[in-house]
Amino acid sequence: MPSLGRLHLVTDTRPGRDPLTVVRAALAVARAELVVQVRVEDSATDREAYDLARRVVALCAGYDATCLVNDRLHVALAVGAGGGHVGADDLPVGVARRVLGSATVLGATARDPGTATEAVAAGASYLGVGPCHPTGTKTGLPDPIGPAGVAAVTAAVDVPVIAIGGVTAATVPALRAAGAYGVAVVGALSGAADPGRATAELLQALTC
Repeated sequence: MPSLGRLHLVTDTRPGRDPLTVVRAALAVARAELVVQVRVEDSATDREAYDLARRVVALCAGYDATCLVNDRLHVALAVGAGGGHVGADDLPVGVARRVLGSATVLGATARDPGTATEAVAAGASYLGVGPCHPTGTKTGLPDPIGPAGVAAVTAAVDVPVIAIGGVTAATVPALRAAGAYGVAVVGALSGAADPGRATAELLQALTC
């Protein structure tokens, strides 16, 4: 199973965003410490998801970085990604594990100790926990759980916890203190004027 980097970049494919440019800039700085989670809009076709994921896998290979595909596990298999990530409305974790096999990374979304322990028992190799803070990059999310919510999950499981939702370099220290192994970001990089510099700031916050 590939090692897990501490900084996860979730691709932003909303209109006006340029996910591949952001991925290139982040990879050049973070290298193997970066995990790129390919996430597309619900309205995107499988072919669009495949085309983006295929290009991200190729970019990650040059830096020994891990590429995961969110939600669409058949696309993850088709492009030879390092694994996938499933949310609450996607395939159950146990089914996702059977689809991907035992040698890949499988992330699952959780926000409380109960769902977290169930996901780990079903085969999740890491957990995406949140939203930690308010965020505008995805609609329909539940209320933020804050560092205290992250701490409750990390105390209940023995797999890496990746905090997500409104994460910035300024909020990373509190999340790390709560036990988070790493963080996942969307807007902190996709909306940055200089994604490379923003990546460096996030990495510095993660290692302090």
